[in-house]
Formats: sequence, C-alpha cells, structure tokens
Amino acid sequence: EIMESATLSPSPRGKLAELLRGLGGAGSRPLALVGGLGGGAGGGGLRNLWITAAMLAGVAIVLAVADRVAKNERTIEQLTWKHAISLGFWQALALIPGVSRSGATISGGLFMGYRREVAARYAFLLAVPAVMASGLSKLKDIGDDSTAAWGPTLLATGIAFVIGYGVIAWLLRYVANHTFTIFVVYRLALAAVLVGLLATGTIAAT
Repeated sequence: EIMESATLSPSPRGKLAELLRGLGGAGSRPLALVGGLGGGAGGGGLRNLWITAAMLAGVAIVLAVADRVAKNERTIEQLTWKHAISLGFWQALALIPGVSRSGATISGGLFMGYRREVAARYAFLLAVPAVMASGLSKLKDIGDDSTAAWGPTLLATGIAFVIGYGVIAWLLRYVANHTFTIFVVYRLALAAVLVGLLATGTIAAT
C-alpha cells in the first residue's frame, strides 16, 4: 500500500522536524473526529469512577503487554502516515476517563514495532495540538472573566511549561534504557486505591 510504504527517508534535522509536524497534525485528526462524533466521550455514563478505575488497570495491562512483545526496532525516521493516523485513534481512546493519552499512544507505538523512546516522543508530539486547543478554550473562558488575574495565570503557565519540558526530557532518556514497568505498577496501584475508596463508600462513583 502507498501509505504503508511512504516512510520518511533520511533527511536533515530541519526537514525531519517539518515532516514530523505534518505527521503530528495528521495524527491529531482522529481525536477531533471521534470527539466530534461522540460529543465528547468523557461525558454521560462514562463519568463514573468505576469505569475510571477499570481503565486505569486496563491500560496498565495493555501497556505491559505492548512493552513485553515490542520489537523496539522502528526509528522516528520510519514513521509512516498510516501509522501516524493509527496512533491518532489510539490517542482518541483518552476520551474515556481513566485512559492515559500518552499511555494509549505509546502502547500503540510499541505494538507497531517502534522503539520505546520513539513511541513516547511521538505520543507527546501528538498531544500538543489537543493540549493547545484545550488551553485556548480555557483561555477564552478566562478572558470573559473581568476579575481574571492575568499575571499569576501567565506565571503559572510559564512554570508549568518549564517543568513539563523537563519531565518529558527526563522521561525520553529514561525509557531509552528502561521498560515501562514503573508506570504500569503506578497505574495498577492507583486503580487499586480508587477501587478501595469506592468499595468502602469513601467516595461516590458519580
């Protein structure tokens, strides 16, 4: 198939970055499509903490399996348009509460044979348009509030950006030489705590 064979040929750093931006844009479309058709899958009956707990554990198991069977062979230069769009649908699963956007996308990348750091790198790249759209939407809400404190808001945004950038840089270095086991354990532990709170009536499911 044409889409499958249209891999990125070796190119200068700038050219690769340009192509990755294009692939990131293409991969973001499934999220917009699914979100538009479903009217926001995170609403309605899915707003239930039992579902969230199940998804926390479920995605952990999927990530563990993907990490175990991953070939870790494909590089970022081998990312295809077909895979970019497929990973976009993996990201769209995050519309379900409890499904991690990055966890779902990384799992898809691992199943497709990409290296751990490549799957993580593309997952973060793919999240940029969605996060920016969400941020702009919230910014509009703030703009309509005459009492909004823009100074603290901009300062908090800048601090969050710096911290987020540092965390992502660390994570990419970490997964280059380690598995995702620590993140699997974290999600399973969080799911167990949430189930415990729900089962004891400490918190309500809805």
